[in-house]
Amino acid sequence: MMMGRRYTAPINVGAHTTQLDYFELLAGTGKPVKLLCFELGQTTELGDAQEEMIPLVLKRITGSPTSGSGGATPTLQPVLASGAASGATLETGNTTKLTGGTTAELARFVWNVRAGLLYQPPPEEQIVADAGTRLVLEEVGTPADSITGPIGRIVVEEIV
Repeated sequence: MMMGRRYTAPINVGAHTTQLDYFELLAGTGKPVKLLCFELGQTTELGDAQEEMIPLVLKRITGSPTSGSGGATPTLQPVLASGAASGATLETGNTTKLTGGTTAELARFVWNVRAGLLYQPPPEEQIVADAGTRLVLEEVGTPADSITGPIGRIVVEEIV
């Protein structure tokens, strides 16, 4: 089985009390991208009284959406030190969510902020975004109070 080029990037989200997009991944021209895994965690909501369950939706967006804004644009780093640069682009922590386009809901999660979340499907269930397509992890539930600095990572593979 041939493997494509693998990349990783941090997910750093600022403190927030409103809904946002945790990540928006745009596959590059002529290079579909496969989502291998993502994980989220945080360090401020500790103890039973602070425990929250945040609903998240993983979506595939096609067409001509308006990208989200207000977050960061970390560079996808090759897992192989001598690897080529990725053709995909990544945005994290967009406080203005992506809008428009044609949306397909792929998965729903409930993130227990005290325990963290790891999404790592088996190979036959890994989601692929065709060239020019976006994968978005959207927070659809509003936190009860400020969640400070959710962090994590995303790992993708470009199919070349």
